[in-house]
Amino acid sequence: MSCEPFGSKIDRTNSAKMRSFYSTLGRWWWWCVVAVTVSLTVTDVGADEHNHMYEDHEEVVLWMNTVGPYHNRQETYAYFSLPFCVGAKQSINHYHETMSEALQGVELEFSGYDIDFKDDISPTEICMVDLTEEKHKAFIYAVKNQYWYQMYIDDLPIWGVVGKEEDKKYYIYTHKKFDISYNGKQIVDVTLTPERKELLRVGAKIKFTYEVNWKPSSVKFEDRFDKYLDPNFFQHRIHWFSIFNSFMMVIFLVGLVSMILMRTLRKDYARYSKDEEADDMERDLGDEYGWKQIHGDVFRPASNVMLFSALIGAGYQLTSVVLCVITFAILGELYTERGSMLSTTIFVYAATSPINGYFGGSLYARMGGKQWIKQMLMSAFIVPALVCGTAFFINFIAIYYHASRAIPFGTMVAVTCICIFVILPLTLIGTIVGRNLDGQPDYPCRVNAVPRPIPEKKWFMEPAVIILLGGVLPFGSIFIEMYFIFTSFWAYKIYYVYGFMLLVFLILIIVTVCVTIVCTYFLLNAEDYRWQWTSFMSAASTSIYVYMYSFYYFFFKTKMYGLFQTAFYFGYMALFSGALGIICGTVGYFGTNLFVRKIYSNVKID
Repeated sequence: MSCEPFGSKIDRTNSAKMRSFYSTLGRWWWWCVVAVTVSLTVTDVGADEHNHMYEDHEEVVLWMNTVGPYHNRQETYAYFSLPFCVGAKQSINHYHETMSEALQGVELEFSGYDIDFKDDISPTEICMVDLTEEKHKAFIYAVKNQYWYQMYIDDLPIWGVVGKEEDKKYYIYTHKKFDISYNGKQIVDVTLTPERKELLRVGAKIKFTYEVNWKPSSVKFEDRFDKYLDPNFFQHRIHWFSIFNSFMMVIFLVGLVSMILMRTLRKDYARYSKDEEADDMERDLGDEYGWKQIHGDVFRPASNVMLFSALIGAGYQLTSVVLCVITFAILGELYTERGSMLSTTIFVYAATSPINGYFGGSLYARMGGKQWIKQMLMSAFIVPALVCGTAFFINFIAIYYHASRAIPFGTMVAVTCICIFVILPLTLIGTIVGRNLDGQPDYPCRVNAVPRPIPEKKWFMEPAVIILLGGVLPFGSIFIEMYFIFTSFWAYKIYYVYGFMLLVFLILIIVTVCVTIVCTYFLLNAEDYRWQWTSFMSAASTSIYVYMYSFYYFFFKTKMYGLFQTAFYFGYMALFSGALGIICGTVGYFGTNLFVRKIYSNVKID
């Protein structure tokens, strides 16, 4: 019987386990490579909307998307939820739907229309529909509520109306005429003309037909989306005037803040320097007051430091996401590709998770927090939990209404996996790095062991009043832009002026910092050291006014109605306002933190 050391047996066992692990990892890697290769191969087989290049007589797919009332853009249903019929063609060479399309309620269904590149099609029958009483009621309801439908050819959206009401009689359009323009091997324009009204009556046999006409065009492929934009709306003089007005507000605020604070602080510094030169008796008889008196408490950790640091970390991440997505939209024109804006946002949000962990984790460590794992989890999931919770609640209503806005279960699982396997690990890495590199307190003043009592002050100096007033000017700087953003999201407008959006966002940041610094100075001068939450909330209160404005927009600028539309609108507007509030609060705290550190570091404290 051979003998071997005990340690060598462990090494051989571990080696075997490692070989098994690497073997498994290698198999997974191989299957990933195969899957990617197959997907790329399938994508490149034939010409389609993936590469937007077509050879003569090659297949062009018409996708049916949704149908819904014109005045309720977000209330959409599957195209074939109405008793339309499918064309004779049964199969196609490709199909794709991304996660972002599923989240947006895009339900692409093959039309069955046989369309080939540059091949004209004379009026051709799609099918014949026997108008039973049930189908008759469905079409009557659609025409009464002004239902429109949406389709896609080569990623170009097409809209058409279902029918028309005349003299209390209801008609449906039975013929679809497609005029498709091409430039070389690329499709540059698609126009749909609904024709042939037919009276809706029970027992009638309705024949649906279509025709396709191809014609050459000089429009460049990169300019083909220009027809969907509305320069007269987004580049109206009022839009330019609002930008100029906000810019003048920035100049005024920066000048005002600089003048008032520098003059006030100069007097304070002069008085405090004089006090330092006086003897103890003169100092005791002196009239000391203001922000210097709370130097021993101003850097005391904020109450509920875990939630505070989580919100600050999420705010840094959201600010980075907004800046990156706007920049990508300016450079890459993301609005021209279906679902690309949401896909980019999800990717950037996941990729910037270390920013969340770094700033949230380092702030929590500086404030003396001990439960850093719990803080990291809160920081990582506070925004996804709010988004997913609201989306899933609205999703139940959408499922009840059988709307296309209902999120498929597989998409829910995919979003959950992104949160667990991407966002969480990256946030953990950022938290560890932040705690180790920037987790040590470096305050310019010592913190007293016993908190100083907060004196009574006038009502307008109370934190609650300061918080409510702090959001007025930031909201005023973005008021006009909110109208354009709301109109693009809730109406049939495609937002494309992201240069304006970037400029307004930068103006919002500057105005928020200036206003928050002023609010914080008033609070500190009243000898109230609770500035962390006050600076955050006074800037975040901008979201309150944005949400109040959304009520005005809903009742006076839209024609939405019903439980689904109301829940959808106010649910997602609450998310939008909340995210804006977290961004503004973080920006306000960032500027105020620099200001507070600066003024207390320049005063010599005994």
